[in-house]
Amino acid sequence: MADIPLWQRLLGLLAYLLPWSDALSFGRELYNLFPWISYLALPATPVLLLERSIPFGGFLLFLVLFLVVVRNPNVPYYLRFNVLQAILLDILLVVLALAFNVLLSPLGNSLMIRTLNNTVFIGALVLVLYASIQCIRGKEADLPSLSEAVRMQL
Repeated sequence: MADIPLWQRLLGLLAYLLPWSDALSFGRELYNLFPWISYLALPATPVLLLERSIPFGGFLLFLVLFLVVVRNPNVPYYLRFNVLQAILLDILLVVLALAFNVLLSPLGNSLMIRTLNNTVFIGALVLVLYASIQCIRGKEADLPSLSEAVRMQL
């Protein structure tokens, strides 16, 4: 694999702020138990502000990233790969959040719900950290099934 320029690594790294911003909502219980965990939300602050200040901001950001970066053959493959992988991870987290709200809300704030939320939060943290480290190293983060789907799309 050729050496990936630093600017591609940094832009690929920024793409993972999108799924991280959606994963933060799963960690509410952990923020109460361990207040220092709230500092993990700082990198995602610009994305959160964009999503909350502009109507449909998250959807618009998704569209811009998908249409301008992923579907543009002039953008380097490495950057397109990381952006699409971040988008698919984000879609997975949004679907999980919707499923939790619809299917699990009747159960209230039980221990099972808190445990599921914490598990999704920690899982997303591990995935985003792994993908970010691989991105900085200039390598493709190989996330099972997700990376295969990305390669099929590109």
